[in-house]
Amino acid sequence: MIHPGTRLKEVSDSIGVGVFARTRIPKGTLVYVHDVLEIELSPLRFSSLDEPLRSMAEKFSFIDAHGYRILSWDTAKYVNHSCDPNTISAGYGFEIAIRDIEEGEEITDEYGLFNLQHDVKCLCGSKNCRRVIRASDIDEYYEQWDSWVQDALQYLRGVGQPLIGLMDPDWRRALDKYLDTGRGYRSVRALKHVGREESINVLDVNGEHIA
Repeated sequence: MIHPGTRLKEVSDSIGVGVFARTRIPKGTLVYVHDVLEIELSPLRFSSLDEPLRSMAEKFSFIDAHGYRILSWDTAKYVNHSCDPNTISAGYGFEIAIRDIEEGEEITDEYGLFNLQHDVKCLCGSKNCRRVIRASDIDEYYEQWDSWVQDALQYLRGVGQPLIGLMDPDWRRALDKYLDTGRGYRSVRALKHVGREESINVLDVNGEHIA
């Protein structure tokens, strides 16, 4: 579910619509939470879809660490990418504001964490634009992205959180443990989908295996 203080608005003819803040959203706010209403498509179910459903699902979904396509039931699926995003996916089933988002500002996130199956030309126009979003970006940039998440998490308990009650209970306990102890941080690299032919050891900042 997307934060309730947002709305759809046209960005441009070339990009289409995006999600914009209706009110100020402070740093540390959960802007999206993966809730039980999200549509989860297994690889088999996705491949069995007829056109144009498969094209629509491919355009508006992301792939999770288990290889499932996640298609948001609400306007969260319209959030656009930026190489200088104001939100980012964390390893706890949510996206968090990594800086204050002002009223009227577009909500953007980092598609490099979405397990892209092919390179995507980037049109974000930010000064840090990578020009192309690659499936390998998570391996190249995860340390930088982790630093953004960990910084934002310091503000989580000090701001209003209309979505936090929708978190998966297990992820909520893992998050609370990290916030209480500073240990057990789950790296964004744990969001990477690895196939049967691959394996990955993901370490938290304390050197503990987490995936």
